[in-house]
Amino acid sequence: MGHTEAELAQVLHTGPFHLALRAALAVRGLPLQRVQHHLAHRGIKVGVTSLSYWQQGARRPQRPESLRAVRALEEVLGLPAHSLVRLLGSGEAGGRPGTEPPAARPHHTLEASLDAAERLLTGLRSTQSHGLHTVGHQERVRIGAGRQLLGRESQQVVRAHRDGVDRCLAVHRGGRGCDPAAVEVSALENCRPGQVRWDRTSGIVVAELIFDAPLREGETYVFGYGFEDGTGGPSTEYVRGFSSAGGQYMLQVRFEQGALPKRCHRFSRATTGAPRGASTPLTPGARHRTVHLVEQGVRPGILGIAWDWD
Repeated sequence: MGHTEAELAQVLHTGPFHLALRAALAVRGLPLQRVQHHLAHRGIKVGVTSLSYWQQGARRPQRPESLRAVRALEEVLGLPAHSLVRLLGSGEAGGRPGTEPPAARPHHTLEASLDAAERLLTGLRSTQSHGLHTVGHQERVRIGAGRQLLGRESQQVVRAHRDGVDRCLAVHRGGRGCDPAAVEVSALENCRPGQVRWDRTSGIVVAELIFDAPLREGETYVFGYGFEDGTGGPSTEYVRGFSSAGGQYMLQVRFEQGALPKRCHRFSRATTGAPRGASTPLTPGARHRTVHLVEQGVRPGILGIAWDWD
């Protein structure tokens, strides 16, 4: 959608923050990768995923380092000083600029997990991990007899947007009380594990998966990987967030014998803070004890399967 300078001036006055940021990016014609580059030159590290979430309204910058990035964004985008920061304190959900998030957010909340994942991803990202688009992703999750997340396996198909991409970053989110240091990363097909980092508070593990060879622009690649967990308490859902539109996504959850939940349903959310949309009941098969969802063309937001034990 095109924007004019007049429209930008209007939305900078009225808000909300995410629409103002989106309009500024459109008017200046800057892709997120270039914005990230300009911020890095100012000594500020912000992931492309975070910038994308900010302009979608899926997340709001609140921590001091994030607010510093917003002030730098005003310079990068040629906006009046405080024009974006002001919108973060104009009564929208999220509080005043400079307020700290609650110190003891539960590790299992999705927002806290996304924060931790972004910090770990920022530490691992390199020029060799940028420039991939997901064409298809099949994910199989296993729930154990103790109702815990045993592990998951993924097969992913990606396409390179430029020459030289030779790795991908995968994120695993454990259940409440998990020990991310004990989670094992497996390279199952056409890749090998690289660096692995984890955050104990959130239960997040981020792993680098290195391809057999660098890709050429337009080339597709198929690779498989897995995470072996089983260290957390009872699990009640599995979710995946998408920061941009993509290809097909399939999620299957398998329950071990004797650990079949009372109810299962598919759900979606437009953003991390939004309520769940309409849910669709899912019935596990008596023989294989699985439920699944298939999304032909994913859109930004969250997809998941939840279940009740009692």
